[in-house]
Amino acid sequence: MEHTYFFAVDLGATSGRTILGCLGDGKLELKELTRFPNHIIETGGHCYWDIYALYNEIIRGLKVVAKEKLPIRSIGIDTWGVDFVLVGKDGELLRNPYCYRDPHTVGAPEEFFTHIPRERVYELTGIQIMNFNSLFQLSTLRRNHCSALEAADKILFMPDALSYMLTDNMVTEYTIASTSQMMNPRTKRFEKELLDVAHIKEEQFGRFVFPGEQVGVLTEEVQKITGLGAIPVIAVAGHDTGSAVAAVPAQNERFAYLSSGTWSLMGIEVKEAIINKESFEQNFTNEGGVGGTTRFLKNICGMWLLERCRKEWEATHSYSYAELIDAALAAPAFKSIINPDSPCFANPASMIQAIGHYCTKTNQPVPQTYGEITRCIFESLALRYKQVFGFLQQIAPFPIERLHIIGGGSRNNLLSQFTCNAVGVPVVAGPSEGTAIGNIMLQAKASGLVNDIATMRRLISTSIETASFEPQDAELWQEAYQKYLALYREDI
Repeated sequence: MEHTYFFAVDLGATSGRTILGCLGDGKLELKELTRFPNHIIETGGHCYWDIYALYNEIIRGLKVVAKEKLPIRSIGIDTWGVDFVLVGKDGELLRNPYCYRDPHTVGAPEEFFTHIPRERVYELTGIQIMNFNSLFQLSTLRRNHCSALEAADKILFMPDALSYMLTDNMVTEYTIASTSQMMNPRTKRFEKELLDVAHIKEEQFGRFVFPGEQVGVLTEEVQKITGLGAIPVIAVAGHDTGSAVAAVPAQNERFAYLSSGTWSLMGIEVKEAIINKESFEQNFTNEGGVGGTTRFLKNICGMWLLERCRKEWEATHSYSYAELIDAALAAPAFKSIINPDSPCFANPASMIQAIGHYCTKTNQPVPQTYGEITRCIFESLALRYKQVFGFLQQIAPFPIERLHIIGGGSRNNLLSQFTCNAVGVPVVAGPSEGTAIGNIMLQAKASGLVNDIATMRRLISTSIETASFEPQDAELWQEAYQKYLALYREDI
């Protein structure tokens, strides 16, 4: 079989990468070309992303491709959800985009619900109510008379904005648009009733496309800068979780997934959106998937907790994950438990102090060492996963036989075992590069090298190594879960 090469851009909230995918002989191989930080810029009371720095890093990766004379078939870009770029009538970007962690949307949902009730917003979109959803960002900008929004001709979500910078073509990709809380998952169109409140028009978005459609080809300017030709840019699942879930090496539909990274996203893959009283009360979300599927899931705080602690520890020592895991193993079990999704952990000045304050407030021992803090975070995440997994088991239209962990967190064997112990079903961890793999395989599908998602997953399962875990210490974890539930009830 001829070897075919694809170029994937995978951008997360803390870092990004460009990756080369090679498909041939029934196998997929990956090679990381470049890696770079994605910094949040804080100035003037706001938090921004540097869209130009991200574009420049994509160009740098493409220059590597040209230098090494790699015959890439196409390019695909995935990013985190909800954030967007405003574009003027002359096609110029009006300013760097706000970051979803910007505090300007605090209280925004409640203000919006004075125009349309919360229940109605959820009924129309099936999206988890979170203050940073695009709908609430846009309504806040409009309410604050944002000069950029007032001058904007187009609104492009992050992967679509970067595709525009490469191709000069504006699109709105389905999976990334589905994170906005503006799209109806039944009609797969933006809801005018919601847009009207923010004084936004559907024509302000680019041409609507689905995963696998071509956005355009590299502009002559980008060709000249990189040394490449008119390479097609493909709209993959622009939302990174959409690409990641496409890479789950599942053998059938009876699985749940946990995309583990800065955020944890736990859910199931279904044919139709699940929008009912129970999903509303539990604040579950329905996001676009590949092949006409819907990702029914819950956003959960993830490794953000530990990454913030690591940043504080860097003042005295830069702990590796291996050191943290060893120290966590040596710390006592279930000494302190937190609710990872408590508002106090959203963006505190000091995560270590926030954990300490939470434990003091809940009459628990305050974890002192880095090992105790790490164990507290891992055990608490696993217990939160159990809570969400239990609801998925109740509402899924099929029995959930196993949990697939994908993303960077799948390399953490301790957390994977804790998660397995908590949820009580077998766990398969991997691929850790799920997002990039899904991105590349969707490009391969667009090129006609694979026919459907089932074929994609079979090829992935033969190309990557996974780790399997079986539940242990069921009684101990059930006791800890009861303690966690008591804390959770105090938070709500």
